[in-house]
Amino acid sequence: MTTWIVGDIHGCSEELSSLIEELDLSTEDQLVACGDLFHRGPDPAGVMDLLTETGARFILGNHERAILRRLGLAPARALPAERPALRELFPPIEAEDLDGDGHMPCHMPAARRQELLIFLQRHSGYFLRGSDLERPSTTADGHSWCVVHAGFDPSKSVEANTPFELTRTRRLDRRGHPWWFECHDGPELVLYGHSVGGLPRAEYAHGQLVALGLDTGCVYGGALTAYSPELDELVGVAARVAHAA
Repeated sequence: MTTWIVGDIHGCSEELSSLIEELDLSTEDQLVACGDLFHRGPDPAGVMDLLTETGARFILGNHERAILRRLGLAPARALPAERPALRELFPPIEAEDLDGDGHMPCHMPAARRQELLIFLQRHSGYFLRGSDLERPSTTADGHSWCVVHAGFDPSKSVEANTPFELTRTRRLDRRGHPWWFECHDGPELVLYGHSVGGLPRAEYAHGQLVALGLDTGCVYGGALTAYSPELDELVGVAARVAHAA
């Protein structure tokens, strides 16, 4: 099995389709999305369909958390087992009910809004480790790996971080306000999105890759990028057009 972690998709279904074609996934391969799946871009319904068709797993980004919090369906803590009961029936859903963080709109057709809410409840929590997969996975050099949306405070375990920290952290509230990954020295490899870079942002400690940023700004006209920890390989597709400034 090969695992591919894809950065922030933001409703860019055409680029996601091209990326999946490039990856040439087998039935045993696993696609994992690191959150911020739908907002800003043009086709959240198409993204939802592709993730469903490929059996992808996904963790919650700040935009997905905003939706689920509004409906009382967001896990209050980071522990994977702690989540509200599945809800499948909703009153009529208005467009603003699907707004993300900062009231960012989600351009989901009205007929599919309930489907999106059910889909979101199938999330894998606020983080996902390679050891949590059906077939446990490590990096090419045998280290553990973990996916978060934004970052975490390395002074405590991933599990001890709050949902806010896991979906919003960029810099730490300490002297000099360093980026969180500048303070993470491994050995676990942490894969993340949220902070946009023109290229995947790699951080090393003791000669080892310990953090890799995968949000390469597809919705802004950059690229959609995926990384396989088992192969230590990156695959990206260029954005067809910029959908946000």
